[in-house]
Amino acid sequence: MPDYSYIARELSGQQTVGVLTAGTEREAIGQLAARNLFPLEIKIAETHKAQEASKKGRVGGRVLAVFYTQLSDLLKAGVPLLRSLTILEKQAPNATLKAVVSEIRADVADGTRLAEALRKHPQIFSDLVISMIRAGEEGSFLEDSLTRIADFTEHQEDMKGRVIGAMIYPVILLTLGTIIVTVMMVKFVPQFEPTFAALRDAGELPWATTALVGFSDLIRYYGLFVLIGLIALGYFLNRYLKSDSGRYNFDRVWLKLYGVGSVTKTLGIARFCRVLGTLLRNGVPLLASLRIAKDAVGNRVLTEAIAEAAEHVSSGKSLARPLGDCKHFPNDVIEMIAVGEEANNLEQVLINVADKMERTTNRQLDLVVRLLEPAMLVVMAGVILFVVVALMLPILKTSQIA
Repeated sequence: MPDYSYIARELSGQQTVGVLTAGTEREAIGQLAARNLFPLEIKIAETHKAQEASKKGRVGGRVLAVFYTQLSDLLKAGVPLLRSLTILEKQAPNATLKAVVSEIRADVADGTRLAEALRKHPQIFSDLVISMIRAGEEGSFLEDSLTRIADFTEHQEDMKGRVIGAMIYPVILLTLGTIIVTVMMVKFVPQFEPTFAALRDAGELPWATTALVGFSDLIRYYGLFVLIGLIALGYFLNRYLKSDSGRYNFDRVWLKLYGVGSVTKTLGIARFCRVLGTLLRNGVPLLASLRIAKDAVGNRVLTEAIAEAAEHVSSGKSLARPLGDCKHFPNDVIEMIAVGEEANNLEQVLINVADKMERTTNRQLDLVVRLLEPAMLVVMAGVILFVVVALMLPILKTSQIA
């Protein structure tokens, strides 16, 4: 149970401070009343907050999807919210989720609404989830909101898994190629040094062999410094990318890359449409939905373009025209959004657009991966061929001289 620090007033009027242990803030107040103390301020002790923060980690999307589904099923079965949270706390398969649900249950027991209790854990629950649950509480359709959140979370995890799965094979090829070339440079090339010495002294060593030997010496004698330099470069590049300007510049360049940029843009727009449509379907106002959906895109360039469009929407214009002016949304998507606004069915149209664009993204991903695999094989074969030719040329020249 958490520790609570308090400031209270005694019957004599004198103030007193201290720390007590209680399950909830209400229990802490009851303990003070039993001591004839009138509480002026009660809050969770900072030491307890630090301990809890250090214990908390990440919770996977699929684990959260199961949590939302189970909570929805319990509420549909008529189980009260507090009792449902108690059951889910006992059944939680994740230690972090168990601790978080325990705190949420305590807050709900103190009279806090579920959305506000979730808001205290931004590392677990996103603004999208909180907004949909708040709309469900206000509109008396919390169970349906939880079901839609579970479906959305599961869908997002499927998309993430598909992208990661598509990149596994190219990453393995790149890693194996780097290891093979490094081993050849460090172990294999130096064995030919005696053969190269005579040709080097005569000035007849081929340029390819000279470059190969130089690269081998660089790795052998200065490899550690090169590695330290790469680590330092990666550290400073990571810090730069965490800045607003660095992230924006990286996203802008990323969008311009052949193949990768189109996939990134399509995936970002699909995510925006799905989040916006899901929020609108759950009764969240358009402007609040736009604020949340733009941050779900995952690309600063697209996010800023959507933010500018949202400013025009707030001045009374339709959504389709400002999105079309930002030049990042395809014409067919803009036309479908315009039709959805005219038919007063924008939320369903946005979800349909997201489904269509995600199918397009899957095809683009398959194409990029299919092109990437042979390209990496050709590069690896070219590097190995260069090494072999650079090693064989001096041997052939030596045999001709002999």
